[in-house]
Amino acid sequence: MTLPDGVVGVLLAGGRSSRMGGGDKCLRMLGGKTILARIIDRLTPQVSDIVINANGDASRFAAFGIPVIADSIVGYAGPLAGVHAGLEWVKANRPGVGHVVTMATDTPFFPSNLVRQLLQASADSSALRIATSAAGTHHVIGLWPITFAAALEESIRLGERKVGAWTKAQGAIEVFFPPVDVAGQSVDPFFNINAPEDLALAEALLSEKTS
Repeated sequence: MTLPDGVVGVLLAGGRSSRMGGGDKCLRMLGGKTILARIIDRLTPQVSDIVINANGDASRFAAFGIPVIADSIVGYAGPLAGVHAGLEWVKANRPGVGHVVTMATDTPFFPSNLVRQLLQASADSSALRIATSAAGTHHVIGLWPITFAAALEESIRLGERKVGAWTKAQGAIEVFFPPVDVAGQSVDPFFNINAPEDLALAEALLSEKTS
């Protein structure tokens, strides 16, 4: 599918990873690659560009050769600030692009047709679309029109921190994704690695796939 105006992928890597012992959990190894490398490989065919949203020393992501953008809103404001940073980066650097797709950096099995399905969910190009699965709604995985940047910034500055509450208030369209097949097993497409046991399970799934 040809992207109508291009879509930029924004990888949200600003989480505190407390259940994984801190640090950047997306840099943990999974099946011989970092989780982040797997996500980049999976998203690259679906978008025109990729940027990483992360605060702190950007050099820790230098090996990926991808722009790293920090939150432009001071203070740790959570994923909404990361989405806002992505929207603002696209406005400044890719003025012809109308949307960003946001992706968590702990979901290595997300669908290879994610962007296509989000785009096709509505003929209204101004609509915000958010991914869902049998496990629930995944508010940080969605397709965001660039035009949302100003309203999002205002809401964050007024204290909004809950992604779900904000997307619901904007009338977000929920787009359902069925399970994906990983080594013959049915897995939620947005299975996320939050804790060491999740990483072990993902490793086991990939070992089955390559055995």
